[in-house]
Amino acid sequence: MKVRVVLAVALALVGMAPAAAAATQVKVLQLNICNSGVAGCYTGRAVSKAVSVITSTKPQVLSVNESCSGDVEPLRQAMGAARVAFVAAQRPDGSPVLCTNGQQYGNIVMVTESLAGSTTATGRYSAQDTSTERRVWACLPGGRISACTTHLSARSGSTALAQCKELMAKAVGYTRPTVVAGDMNLRYQGSPNVQDCNPSGFYRKGDGSVQHIFASADLAFVSGTKIDMSGTTDHPGWLVTVNMG
Repeated sequence: MKVRVVLAVALALVGMAPAAAAATQVKVLQLNICNSGVAGCYTGRAVSKAVSVITSTKPQVLSVNESCSGDVEPLRQAMGAARVAFVAAQRPDGSPVLCTNGQQYGNIVMVTESLAGSTTATGRYSAQDTSTERRVWACLPGGRISACTTHLSARSGSTALAQCKELMAKAVGYTRPTVVAGDMNLRYQGSPNVQDCNPSGFYRKGDGSVQHIFASADLAFVSGTKIDMSGTTDHPGWLVTVNMG
């Protein structure tokens, strides 16, 4: 009888063991919306399309390149409650590059409030090419996930790779998990090879062209999806889904 009672109690305790915490799914959306008004890829319709894509995919992390400062608010409204960092590309004298509408031109990173920390970091790369646009980066480190965005040199592959390595060196030191997204102007198995920028403890997922998302190894890769932007810009959307925790 005692044996039966002990066995019954043991089985009951096993049944009462708490289930493992479910992983949190995180969607990271990378967009290059070509919205400066200067480049030939400008259509004036990319922000509206971006809003539609954000609304339908519901990302927790958003990276946007070639944007104007006025694009932040409509994109934030599509994201919902989110922390935002915008960084303007710079001229050699440090003044901001401007869109043709007079707004500052640069990059946006957003993280939903439930995952975001309270810190913002931005900067200008040490390595630059011979153009008059100085490339920059923006990050939202801390919180439950750290996230960065950038748009690297289009004129020099070696400069783009140096910039990529500089940003990833910063990202390695941020609170994990961490994602870095952007138009890197580097290709997988290209010359130079974007994979040479991938540090230990991270992996990379690219769109088959120049947009890439680097993720720390504690984020489990689920899927990558290219999104048709309907001719509103010259880049597809690139959505990477990972599991956190």
